[in-house]
Amino acid sequence: MEIMQVTGSLVCTHRVSGLAHCQLRVLRNVKGKLSVAVDPVGAANGNWVFTASGSAARFACGDPEVQTDLTIGGIIDFWSPDG
Repeated sequence: MEIMQVTGSLVCTHRVSGLAHCQLRVLRNVKGKLSVAVDPVGAANGNWVFTASGSAARFACGDPEVQTDLTIGGIIDFWSPDG
């Protein structure tokens, strides 16, 4: 798991069928690297979230058939990136 911040949404008009109804979010980790994640929890821009990656990401979506390797597992209510 990793803590990341939502920086925006990603809109794709053409997707593989396994991602047909999944919302996609652009995330930035604490080092500044950008990633795209499936968002089953409804995170908003600016939210800090924790993510599941690899094969665990499919199960975090609630549907192991979803083709993802990064999924938002939850929205963090309180966390300070500075410690």
